[in-house]
Amino acid sequence: MIAAAQRLSQTETYYFAQKMAEIQALNDQGHQVINLGVGSPDLGPHPSVTQALMQALDHGQAHKYQPFRGIPGLADAFARWYQQHFKIDKLGNQNILPLIGSKEGVMHISMSFLSPGDAVLVPDPGYPSYSASARLAGAEVMYFPLKAENHFLPDLEELSNQDLSRVKLMWINYPNMPTGGNADLAFFKNLVVFAKKHKILICHDNPYTFILNPDPVNIFQVEGAMDCVLELTSCSKNYHMAGWRVGAVAGNPNFLHTIARFKSNVDSGMFYPIQQAAIKALHLGEDWIQSINEIYNERKEAAIRFLSALGCEVNPQGAGMFIWARVPGTFANGDALSDWALEHVKIFITPGRVFGEEGHPYVRLSLCSPTTDFEVAAQRWHAVMEEGRAGVTSSQNEAP
Repeated sequence: MIAAAQRLSQTETYYFAQKMAEIQALNDQGHQVINLGVGSPDLGPHPSVTQALMQALDHGQAHKYQPFRGIPGLADAFARWYQQHFKIDKLGNQNILPLIGSKEGVMHISMSFLSPGDAVLVPDPGYPSYSASARLAGAEVMYFPLKAENHFLPDLEELSNQDLSRVKLMWINYPNMPTGGNADLAFFKNLVVFAKKHKILICHDNPYTFILNPDPVNIFQVEGAMDCVLELTSCSKNYHMAGWRVGAVAGNPNFLHTIARFKSNVDSGMFYPIQQAAIKALHLGEDWIQSINEIYNERKEAAIRFLSALGCEVNPQGAGMFIWARVPGTFANGDALSDWALEHVKIFITPGRVFGEEGHPYVRLSLCSPTTDFEVAAQRWHAVMEEGRAGVTSSQNEAP
């Protein structure tokens, strides 16, 4: 038996990979699990995007290796996206490095900038890949809490009182997953000042830019951000292209050159038709954004009604495609509610602790399911309650 690499001892299999296997097993047994946990958009891209893909299939270069940094039009499209939506003219194609999905960018950034002995500031709760990639690079993870009383923003003053001498990177994510918290330009300005003072590279993971976010802003609107910020953006959520794997990292060309040195040893250019389709998507305007948000807003209202039936406390103002809900006192924590719902009601809701210690009192609900799923879930919940299956204490993962 060949042993796994030592570096893997500090990482676990991605939670959702394990959970989806469990749900599939239940479905194979004849159950119909309603999955309200995973953030995989169920809606398709704009018809013009799929049409661009189909047309590009017949291009003479379509099936050959593509340029490592993407076809020229793709970087141009991302740069134009920043100008179109945020009036940022200082980003050109030299400030864009296309990626095969932005998730790979989390790993590429960590492997490109971190060494053993370095430290990384990671939000709690937050996307598990931030800490996993840091540990795989040999760095130490320093968590900072995101509290409801601080609008799920990091307390920069509190962080400044800590020893940050070894901190090289700081991960942030707004609109935030999982909390739905949001950041304004005033916060981003303070963050840039903080980063420059402590010589930290800010890594802003920004895949939910327009989802239920009526007044989006961008960190590159802040003067001087280009000196200390990298931003990951993606076509997955805003343009419903999650399975296509198209994203980009934007920032200072020197930073991008460093990432490209690592990335060039990992993968090659993405499929030509996908790049052409992404270009088409990135040119979509406000009509597209408005149309998808009408759907997500309807789902959000249904999801809040469902969570209210469970007794959860919900902030209706959250942005993004998830709802972060505090569980009622009748359950010990988010895991207890999640386990009970899956066992007795055949509904999957993500427990908040998946995203960090601060998440224990919460669950996360995804808006990537049709409104009818939330309505059926509420009906199932009420039916189980009426049947009186409860009777064991919440500490035993049962409803009261």
